[in-house]
Amino acid sequence: MSVRQFISPENLLKPFSIVKNTALHGWKEVAKRFGLQEDLYYNPLHKKLSKPVTVILVGAGHRGSIYADYAVKNPREMNIVAVADPNPYRVQKMAKIHKIIPAHCFGTWEEVFKREKFADAVIIATPDHLHTAPCLKALEMGYDVLLEKPIAPTEEECRLILAKTKETGRIVGVCHVLRYTPYFRELKEILDAKMIGEVISIQHLEPIEYIHMSHSYVRGNWRNSKVATPIILAKSCHDTDIIRWLVNEHSENVHCFGNLKWFKSANAPAGSTERCTGGCAVEHDCPYSALQIYYRDRKRLYVFDLPGDKSKWDKLILQGLNTTNYGRCVYRMDNDQPDHLTVNLLFRNGVTAAFSMEAFVSYEGRRTRIMGSMGDINGDMETFVLTTFRTGKKLSWSMKTDAHGGGDHPLVRDWIQAVSQQNPALLSSSIDVSVESHIMAFAAERSRKNLTIENIIV
Repeated sequence: MSVRQFISPENLLKPFSIVKNTALHGWKEVAKRFGLQEDLYYNPLHKKLSKPVTVILVGAGHRGSIYADYAVKNPREMNIVAVADPNPYRVQKMAKIHKIIPAHCFGTWEEVFKREKFADAVIIATPDHLHTAPCLKALEMGYDVLLEKPIAPTEEECRLILAKTKETGRIVGVCHVLRYTPYFRELKEILDAKMIGEVISIQHLEPIEYIHMSHSYVRGNWRNSKVATPIILAKSCHDTDIIRWLVNEHSENVHCFGNLKWFKSANAPAGSTERCTGGCAVEHDCPYSALQIYYRDRKRLYVFDLPGDKSKWDKLILQGLNTTNYGRCVYRMDNDQPDHLTVNLLFRNGVTAAFSMEAFVSYEGRRTRIMGSMGDINGDMETFVLTTFRTGKKLSWSMKTDAHGGGDHPLVRDWIQAVSQQNPALLSSSIDVSVESHIMAFAAERSRKNLTIENIIV
């Protein structure tokens, strides 16, 4: 019996009051008490693999490393046999972790595909603008693909990947990790079971958190939409996908407002300098101080590729702050990404959704309100409360997870099963729906720029 069956209408009322919040103390104890599957992601279609799926990792940065780590924890299911990345340190690190032979260590993705096909599949976790070419080449050569989001930086390229997937018959999984979080999986099952009747509308908030915003979208690789992708795609295609998934219907129209209000030169404080390390007079009082974030608090250090010897970190972090964008003043960057967005969506079945992306918050974790004809749900990624209109009863669910809601490795697990069984239906999202969620984001960006209501044409 899975947790989805457990919270079906017939089983919900009595046991849920007992289970309330106990997941915080360990799911296994709860599962054992009620005879549930300990694996929250139990899927009867999953099979024991006869051999591991062999995978080439193209892009060994933060996200690629997380997906590849599945092989370390599940060596009978996945084996990383090659790595490609222009950063030699990252290539060496992956080679050591996964015991990759020197002949399978590459500096570019092009080198990988000069060889005849030598693995089952490819994980593509390159920068956004380098998704399309390696994905198309991988499909052409007969590889299945796990593609980090966003699929591609333009709508045209997304459609090219969709067409090539159909043409080759290969499997392409897109890293919609939120679909694999316990929180959103439970919400989806509740909605599909009509436990709050028909969905009428959704309010969805993505709080980026102020340090995350400054790190990734002001100083980081996604700071400029002209060289990366618009933030509605780079950050919030997770959210257009989740909303589309929960509503379970095609979207028709979108309207978006948003702009860059704060992170620009006009707001630079008196006494600030080009770099936080340049004698800035307000550095100690600035919430975006690079010295505070990276050097003193030791946050988000993966961008510096630090060695295992922590005694060397002080010098290397300071060197990074003096030479890279991560040490620059947030008010003096070449960023153009909006720091706040509001998006309104209309779906074919009449459901409306209001989505906000906000940088100026002290917390992360999506906030969700779902209004149904027979009840409503209010949640925050770790908890939700369902209220039924007929009885007024309030039912609670709660589970602690990691920063991505616990969805990274369950996503990889489904993809491995899909590749092994050659069955794309094992993926939570088809490539068609994944592309549609991106088209929603592109249409929202056009609306923001042109002050229009845009039709969403799939």
